Order: sequence, then C-alpha cells, then structure tokens
Amino acid sequence: MAHARPAAVAGIFYPGTRSALRSEVLAHLARVQAPATARTAPKALIVPHAGFIYSGPIAASAYARLAPVRDTISRVVLFGPTHRVPVRGLALPSVDSFATPLGEVPIDRHAVAEALTLPQVTTADAPHAHEHALEVQLPFLQTTLGDFTLVPFAVGDATAVEVSEVVDLLWGGDETLIVVSSDLSHYHPYAEARAMDQATGEAILAFSTHLDHDQACGATPINGLLAAARRRRLSVELLDLRNSGDTAGDRNRVVGYASFAFAESSASGADRGDRR
Repeated sequence: MAHARPAAVAGIFYPGTRSALRSEVLAHLARVQAPATARTAPKALIVPHAGFIYSGPIAASAYARLAPVRDTISRVVLFGPTHRVPVRGLALPSVDSFATPLGEVPIDRHAVAEALTLPQVTTADAPHAHEHALEVQLPFLQTTLGDFTLVPFAVGDATAVEVSEVVDLLWGGDETLIVVSSDLSHYHPYAEARAMDQATGEAILAFSTHLDHDQACGATPINGLLAAARRRRLSVELLDLRNSGDTAGDRNRVVGYASFAFAESSASGADRGDRR
C-alpha cells in the first residue's frame, strides 16, 4: 500500500486548502516581472523557504522561470537543510509520495535507490516528518510544472563534496531540475541584514563554496550545488534579494531571502555527463 508523507506545515507556512493555496501561488507568480530578454531555462534554482507571506514573492521570481519547460521537466531533485532533527549526511524518506493540499508528488524510487549507493546517503523518515524547508517548495513546483517525480534530500552534517557527489549522480538531462531550499541571514536588524545578504549573494554569484550557516541556513547544499555548477560551467543569475522587512515583517529582526537561477550554456553541454 502506497504511503505518503502528509503535509506538515499546511495552514501554517502556506494556506491549508487547495483553492486558497493555488490562488496564493498564482498571485505570487503573476506579480513577477518578466525578464526584458529571453532567458535560458534554468537547470537549477536556489529559493527561500519561509512562510509564503514572507518569502513567497522571492521564491516566485525563480519558479516563474520554469514556464518554458513546464512539460519538459519530469524530475525534481530537491535539497534542503534540517531544522528539527539532526542527521549525518543526507537523508531520503521511505515514503512513496509527498502530499500537499494540491495533491501528491510521487517519489522517484529508482533515483532513490541510485542515491543510496553513496555512503553519505541514508534512509530516515524522522528528518522529513516535520521539516518545512522541502515541503514549502512543492506548491510552487506543483503549480509551475506538469507531472513530475521528486527526490527529496534532507541535508544535515555533510560536506560540500558529499552534496556535490549526489548532485552529479542525479544531474540527468533536460528532464531534471535541481532545487536548493535556503534562507539567508537570520534575525539581524534590517540594514545589517541587507549588507550581510548582499555579500552572500556576491559569493554565490562568484561560485564560492565556503558559505557558512550564519550566511545561509542551507549553506551546505548551496555549497554542494555551487561546486557542481562551477565544474559544469553553468551561468548564474540573481533574480531577487530581499528580506522579511521588505515583505511582511518589521525591520528590527529580519530574515534574508534570495532566488538564483543556474543555466547550462551550449559550451557546457559536453560537461553534462550521463543523462540518468
């Protein structure tokens, strides 16, 4: 019998009913300003994971870029930090799907089996049970993509190299999108946070793989993605950089958010590796 991981933060981080959730996601996407020139469809995204009222507009700036490849992408490899349950390495769930009010997203069991051949990857449901970092990405993905499968990694005590090995293993071809879920600085005054997050954004644009967890709660998966993207000579674009003081919170203690899109160029095609 198929077993789904139920939504843990529906009604908390985002609306708990199908109609309200779909309306909110569509509203965030509709407010995204289209780029002045055509852009290459992204191979990878970095997106924030706070409540939609806070980070939804910033996340939407990345997910809006998926419109041209809505029916091309059939697998999403998703990485996010663990906020509640510590884990060594990267943890995959044993469930068959992840549920939100918009429906269930099936887990790619073949990709899971492939990832479990790496020593840093384990099966553990506890890190996933109440984790919001991965879950809050799903309504945006369910709205902007057609049918797709999911490979969800809860990233704990791991190195950038260990994450990068997983990214490379599941890189695939045009059918695979890689998403890293991360907020930036936490609970600094507005002006201080803006300066910190600007520096972090510049480091990501420079493909630095030395981000720490004061700069981004998802620093480990970001570093792993950046290592793989740099090897494969992807381009990177900063789409939006703001904080909760800009969206829905006060400016005394803010959380930073940013969205980035990574794209393959024709020159990087030879570096894609196997299309798994």
